[in-house]
Amino acid sequence: MNIFTIGFSQKSAEEFFTLLIKNKVEKLIDIRLNNKSQLAGFANAKHLPYFLKLHNIEYEYIPELAPSKDLLDGYKKKTINWNEYTDIYNKLLVDRNILNNISIDEFDNAVLLCSEPTAKQCHRRLLAEYLKSNFNNINIRHL
Repeated sequence: MNIFTIGFSQKSAEEFFTLLIKNKVEKLIDIRLNNKSQLAGFANAKHLPYFLKLHNIEYEYIPELAPSKDLLDGYKKKTINWNEYTDIYNKLLVDRNILNNISIDEFDNAVLLCSEPTAKQCHRRLLAEYLKSNFNNINIRHL
């Protein structure tokens, strides 16, 4: 099973959609806390499903996979460091009973979307790693 991750910031629409098509992504799973931001441009939830449909890519928004507002705010304001963020986010996934509320098959050839330009310090990487640690045969590729 392949799970991809991607952030839209610092990417043009052309680069973003080319990466999805080139990697044969079948579904985009939006895991952003706020997917309606005007700053998101082509990745705004109002427009993104339409653009994806043009490329035969399914769209799904799963806010339960996003960090909480308190967690995100704490990290942005630097009252929570990355190690704390990681621990709290992983605990959120457990507390939200994610493993019992998803079908792992829905993630095959899917891409996890958030805004960060790289996966290094992003919850999309943490989620992909969490899924890999709980299910067999998952390959993760950050686009």
